Amino acid sequence: MIASIMTNNIYFIIIKSIFILILLLICSALLSFYERRILAVFQNRYGPNRVGWCGLLQILADMIKLIFKEDWIPKFADKIIFIISPTFAFCSSMIIFAIIPISPTCYVVNLHIGLLFFLMIAGLTTYSILYSGWSSNNKYALLGAIRATAQTLSYEVFLGISLLGVVVKAGSFNLIEIVYSQQNTWNVLPQCLGFIMFLIAALAIVHRHPFDQPESEQELIDGYRIEYSGMKFGLFFISEYIGIISISGLITTLFFGGWLGPWLPHHVWFMLKTSFFITLIILIRASLPRPRYDQILKYSWTIYLPLSLINLLITAFCKLYYS
Repeated sequence: MIASIMTNNIYFIIIKSIFILILLLICSALLSFYERRILAVFQNRYGPNRVGWCGLLQILADMIKLIFKEDWIPKFADKIIFIISPTFAFCSSMIIFAIIPISPTCYVVNLHIGLLFFLMIAGLTTYSILYSGWSSNNKYALLGAIRATAQTLSYEVFLGISLLGVVVKAGSFNLIEIVYSQQNTWNVLPQCLGFIMFLIAALAIVHRHPFDQPESEQELIDGYRIEYSGMKFGLFFISEYIGIISISGLITTLFFGGWLGPWLPHHVWFMLKTSFFITLIILIRASLPRPRYDQILKYSWTIYLPLSLINLLITAFCKLYYS
């Protein structure tokens, strides 16, 4: 009896995983088109508009180009690590979304240590960049990998500290329990400073503009991805957009009530909130310049980390005082 129940649960988890995998791949493809359209509006140009109605088939054209492009490996590269690194980046970005609850019943796994699991996987994503830069045997790729490692080490510290305020308020690391703790008030109101710190750190962890120093085109050509082509490059490309979706989903879950909302179904509220933050991340790319690399590291240790500690201390004091 117990064995059959466990087997059914495993099959159910596998089915949900496949469904969410397909959904994420479709969303990441659409997101690339959506971002190019928004950036085109900001830059006073048309954007993709040649292939298909309003350029919608440009996504399919890009996919076909990547699939049939020559899969080239540098002569002096470490071939095994060079091949594994894009797959590792893709899998680690996918795993993060597995813990995000879309509704009270729609999720892959419900972990009691969900936030700790997210921090662990977020740290692992750096290894794919480090290995890809080192295995390419290219100085620009290695410099980009070193930048990514230093940036992640700097911002991962206050990424975790910014989340501790939410944990103290909710009394749990479980994401579903954190959502239910926001039935009266969203966490963004008492944790507005923590939300800002988490948004900054999350952008740095996924290396999105203005924290895209590891792939700075003006200085490093394309950074750690310079020697990649074909679907290996495509996996890095897809993992970046999946990272944007995952971070937006986490912001929705941790600070904006997750699926909670009146009238509309739970999953609709989650998608609307997540779409808003995806758009916000794209608008940040369109609006802000890229600071210098030394400034990014300096701001992390001298400004963002102290502010995160102050937010945690204030939250702990209020929790102790009002309880």
